Amino acid sequence: MNEKSCSLHNEKGLREGQISQLKNHSILRSLTAEANGWEPSAVSPEVLRAQEEWEAVDTIQPDAGSQASSDQPGQLISFTEALQHFQTLDLSSFKKRIQPTVRRTGLAALRHCLFGPPKLHQGLREERDLILTIAQCGLDSQDPVHGRVLQTIYRKLTGSRFDCALHGDHWEDLGFQGANPATDLRGAGFLALLHLLYLVMDSKTLLLAQEIFCLSRHHIQQFPFCLMSVNITRMAIQALREECLSRECNRQQVVIPVVNSFYVATFLRLAHIWRTQQKTISDASFVLKDLEVWAKKNPRQLLKTLEMYLARVSKGQVSLLRPQKSPPTRDLSFTGVCDLQPHAFEGSGLI
Repeated sequence: MNEKSCSLHNEKGLREGQISQLKNHSILRSLTAEANGWEPSAVSPEVLRAQEEWEAVDTIQPDAGSQASSDQPGQLISFTEALQHFQTLDLSSFKKRIQPTVRRTGLAALRHCLFGPPKLHQGLREERDLILTIAQCGLDSQDPVHGRVLQTIYRKLTGSRFDCALHGDHWEDLGFQGANPATDLRGAGFLALLHLLYLVMDSKTLLLAQEIFCLSRHHIQQFPFCLMSVNITRMAIQALREECLSRECNRQQVVIPVVNSFYVATFLRLAHIWRTQQKTISDASFVLKDLEVWAKKNPRQLLKTLEMYLARVSKGQVSLLRPQKSPPTRDLSFTGVCDLQPHAFEGSGLI
């Protein structure tokens, strides 16, 4: 082995050793294991520097075939820009798969006709079909827009200034089941990622997204954030197909904003139930079933609660994680999830 190749071999070994040390560093472990009483504002500069250093390593040395488009941080993408991208594509093959409304027969059809919600106005059906068509589209890692959506979600949730690999264990930290987010979108398609994008890129809901993400990493009440979000997107799709949102869509003369708000409002209610009723991951299926039934029956109340909550958040009066500054509303009452003591969770059971 000549001197040059030996030098390269030594540098490679040193670099791998540094990466191994970073993975085992206690500061990095603290990013994924919340200490009791942890507050979002308590992150030290040392932790932030360690996180940025780790993200830099991921960006420079990702697995083969999963590298981001550039070593430099890419430009974040807005929900509107991502939606416009789909509006310019030929989605006819995906549109053929959709069933805009649930098919009912017999007494169920008669009961729905007599007592069910109104039909969606004709002029809004194309917008509804676009939503359902996007839900049929998968994640394409070769599409730069798809990659930017993933990068934006990652950076807004983690606070990282760096892009990350499109495949890797870091997606499990955000609440996907594995290293490839595409495998977790069944039943919701790319619409699940668009909803996450809306949640983190809308200035009114970003704080809510960060606080739910923090709750999902609680040392007792932890849950897979992104998987939970995908399930809520599925609820929104089903509510749209069952015409549960038609009255509100007709009233506002739009579909996409109503579906987005329904998604956020349902996620907010889930977080409220999860925190106040001291739920854990073993309760997830029961919570989701009850939540879907309630949300479909009470969409207007759900949206009104979200509207009130966001208005109070803008005034600094309410938070999922910190004690509120004014009396609670009838619908939601928030205290600090990190103020709960470990003994408070004893005896919690299934719904």
